[in-house]
Amino acid sequence: MMRIASAFAALLLSAAASAQSTPESTIVPSSLGPLRVTTVARGLQNPWGIAFLPDGRALITERPGRLRLLANGVLSPALTGVPAVWAQGQGGLLDVVLDPDFASNQRIYLTFAEVGGDGRAGTAVARARLVGQGLQDVAVIFRQDPKLSSGNHFGSRLVFDRQRHLYVTLGENNVRITSQYLDHHQGKVVRLWPDGRIPADNPFVARTDALIDIWSYGHRNAQGATLNPWTGDLWLVEHGAMGGDEVNIPAAGKNYGWPIITHGLDYNGQPIPESVGSSAPGMEQPVHYWVPSIAPSGMAFYQGFSMHPWQGDLFVGALASRQLVRLDVVGNQVVGEERLLGSLGHRIRDVRAGPGGELYLLTDASNGRVLKIELAKRGWYRELHPAKPGAAPTAPPAPRRKVRPVQ
Repeated sequence: MMRIASAFAALLLSAAASAQSTPESTIVPSSLGPLRVTTVARGLQNPWGIAFLPDGRALITERPGRLRLLANGVLSPALTGVPAVWAQGQGGLLDVVLDPDFASNQRIYLTFAEVGGDGRAGTAVARARLVGQGLQDVAVIFRQDPKLSSGNHFGSRLVFDRQRHLYVTLGENNVRITSQYLDHHQGKVVRLWPDGRIPADNPFVARTDALIDIWSYGHRNAQGATLNPWTGDLWLVEHGAMGGDEVNIPAAGKNYGWPIITHGLDYNGQPIPESVGSSAPGMEQPVHYWVPSIAPSGMAFYQGFSMHPWQGDLFVGALASRQLVRLDVVGNQVVGEERLLGSLGHRIRDVRAGPGGELYLLTDASNGRVLKIELAKRGWYRELHPAKPGAAPTAPPAPRRKVRPVQ
């Protein structure tokens, strides 16, 4: 009898543990139909970047300076060996990506804010090997020069292209005009080899008045970047001031205009002091822009099949408007836009394509979450809204099929 009672108690404990570990999920509407949003993990302090390992685990950065592993919904303690970061204002531990040859070399790359001798900070890039629960062979391969930030506008995202060039987006440290200075790293995209060497075909290698790692310039603060998997082009999103957030496809040697041209205003409602308007000769126009601002951060092209009508569309996280924005992309043009997840109220910091074709998001909060987005399966409505005894089951609402046109 005692043995039966013990077994029954163990069964109850197991059921309770299973109930506690069941991921929280909710259903939200979309033009494609209902989406299921599942909280995979919570308790992250201002998570910034996520990168999936070949075995399905994920690396996640927390802005105060921690790097953690996520496996089966469980977060590891902070990994050892992470470089010291300057966690002030918008600074701290930022993006993380895997080396294209991670399966053989176990290398990862991190961006972070690094303080200089005068107390101001800039963006740096380190690479290291992931070994067990820590990093080894840590080396800084890039440092923003000069360091001008007092706490704002570090960027920064990391993207590898098909030729294994590493692109790094760099904020202008809230010193606007430096975006136009080719002897400053502020407001630039730089292009490196994985060990930090400069590619011989970078656009400014033959000039003595420019930093030869620069790929493009005239950017403000790009906190989202990704490779278009169909064209191989780098795409990025960058913050405007009061309006004027932009989507750009940065090309070699091109000037994207900040602060000389912008579709936004200064935070006092007046024109940006250096601006001549929204266009000028020799300066590129964005592929898409937002007025008012959404504060974009993190982006990914959808490549999966479960939401196949959205394949090739670009998903952008929004901090200020607390939404996930879907951009309908045809070629290099944005032809439609849809706002998603607004009812949840999350500041979306990062957006990544997951290993199973889902989208994964990081929410920017002191108790930040990892969210998984997928199309809800049949039966979701009755699962969340069971019929009362004796009552006829209710039908789910019809999906909204209209997509808001681009203005």
